Amino acid sequence: MAKKKRFVKIHSEGSLSCFEIWVDTETGVNYLFRQSGYSGGMTVLLDRNGNPVVSPLPIKEED
Repeated sequence: MAKKKRFVKIHSEGSLSCFEIWVDTETGVNYLFRQSGYSGGMTVLLDRNGNPVVSPLPIKEED
């Protein structure tokens, strides 16, 4: 039985220094992941009003 992924990557840009957007497949909440060299961090992605960005479910993974 294939286990459903909790988080899927829906966008990425850059290579050595990259930005990625990950979505929680249970809640639809979007997260921004930033990586540069050996460091990185993740935070909730907010809209212009300061509210979390929420994608409609189900989520499709980036190709």
